[in-house]
Amino acid sequence: MKNRTISDISLDVIIYGTLLLLTFVTLLPFVNVLSKAVSEEWAVVSGKVGLFPVGFQLDTMKFVITSNPFIRSFSVSVFITVVGTALSLLITAITAYPLSKRHLPGIGFVMILFVFTMLFNGGIIPNYMLIRNLGLLDSLWSLILPSLVSVFNLLVIKSYFESLPESLEESARMDGARTFTVLFRIFLPLSGPVLATIALFYAVSYWNDFFNAMVYINSPSLKPLQLYLRDIVLNAASATAGMEVSQDDMMNLSPDNVRSATVIASTIPILLLYPYLQKHFIKGVLIGSVKG
Repeated sequence: MKNRTISDISLDVIIYGTLLLLTFVTLLPFVNVLSKAVSEEWAVVSGKVGLFPVGFQLDTMKFVITSNPFIRSFSVSVFITVVGTALSLLITAITAYPLSKRHLPGIGFVMILFVFTMLFNGGIIPNYMLIRNLGLLDSLWSLILPSLVSVFNLLVIKSYFESLPESLEESARMDGARTFTVLFRIFLPLSGPVLATIALFYAVSYWNDFFNAMVYINSPSLKPLQLYLRDIVLNAASATAGMEVSQDDMMNLSPDNVRSATVIASTIPILLLYPYLQKHFIKGVLIGSVKG
C-alpha cells in the first residue's frame, strides 16, 4: 500500500464530511417528526420541539396505531403491497425471460415497444377512462394492475438473465426440460439477489403510492395508508376523524401529534424490510444493470 499524501487525506475528509452533512440534512425532517410524535402535547403546540422530544410519551403512537381508520388503511396497504409485489415480480420475471433471448425473431422490435412506454404514456385522463371501462374504479385492483410491470425493473431482470451461462439452459433442454421448467427450476433460483432487489423496488412503490388511490378510490374503507396519511397531513380536522376520542385524549392530543405519529407509523413497516434485503440490494442492482 503506497503512502497517502496530505491531498489524499484532505480529499477523504471533504468527501466524508460532505456525506455526513447530506445524511444529517436528509434525516433532519424525519428526526423532527419523530420528536413531535413522542413529545407532550403542550410542547408541540407551543413550538418547542426541535430535534429532541420534550416530555417523552408514547400515548399518541398507541392512540394512532390502535384507531380503526389506521388499522383499516394499514390492512389495505399491506394487501396491495404483498399481492402487488408478488404478481409484479412473477409477471416481470416471466416477461424478462424471453426478452433475454436475443436470437428470437423480432425481439429487438418488442424491446423498442417496451422502452417506448418508459418515455410516453396516455396521461391521467386516458388512464382513468381505461380503468373505468374495465370496471375497476373503486376497487383495490385499480391500485395493483396499472403498476404491475415496471419497464426499468424488467430491463434489470432481463440483463441478469443474460448474464447466466447459456450452458445451464442447454443442459436442461437436453434433459427434456420445457420453457417454464427452465425458468422456475433454474433461472429463478439463481436470481435471488436481483429478485430481492426488484421486490424491494416494487414493495416501496406500492406502499408509497397515493396518487392512483386518490384518482381511482372513493370508498373510505378502501383508502390505503398513504392516502389516509395525506388526508391527515393536509386537513387538521381529519387528524382525529373517525377515531374514538375520549375526553382525556382530547386534552392530551393535538393535530400535530397525531400527524407526526401517523407519519412514523406509516414509515416504519417499509423501513423494516431494508435490513433483510440490504445484503442482496447492491449486488442485485450491479449485476442486473452492468452484465449483459
